[in-house]
Amino acid sequence: MSQENVNRALELLDAFNRRDLDAFTALTHDQIEVESRLVAMEGGYHGHKGLRRWWEDFLGAFPDYNLEVEELRDLGDVTLGHMRGWGHAANSATPLVDPFWIPMRWRDKKLIWWRNCATRGRSPRSRGAAGVAHSRDAHLSRARSCSRPARCGV
Repeated sequence: MSQENVNRALELLDAFNRRDLDAFTALTHDQIEVESRLVAMEGGYHGHKGLRRWWEDFLGAFPDYNLEVEELRDLGDVTLGHMRGWGHAANSATPLVDPFWIPMRWRDKKLIWWRNCATRGRSPRSRGAAGVAHSRDAHLSRARSCSRPARCGV
């Protein structure tokens, strides 16, 4: 199933870059929780209604923003992506290059949660000196036992 989640993550990112909100939404769970960096300014984004609000808020601020996948890892019911976003703010010629990490949790073949992490240190991959296997085990343990992923540091 996990390779299927990697493929779904790639489909989701492709739909974003094509600005296909219907295809993007179709890959998400009805109870999707989005923890974008906009949350600090705009509050949380919950469900498909919140997802559409995030889409409008984000692309309103960065209309030509696109994503490139640097790395995408399979962690079971979670995928972890190292991404590079690029574009411009609305009404600006100044380029934006935005590297970030994004853990994405999958349930019932749909994306149920994602969080943008500005640095590798905030992502599950960087935790634990034993490397990826340790990070994967620690992350999965937190992800499976936590009803509110943001509070578990995932």
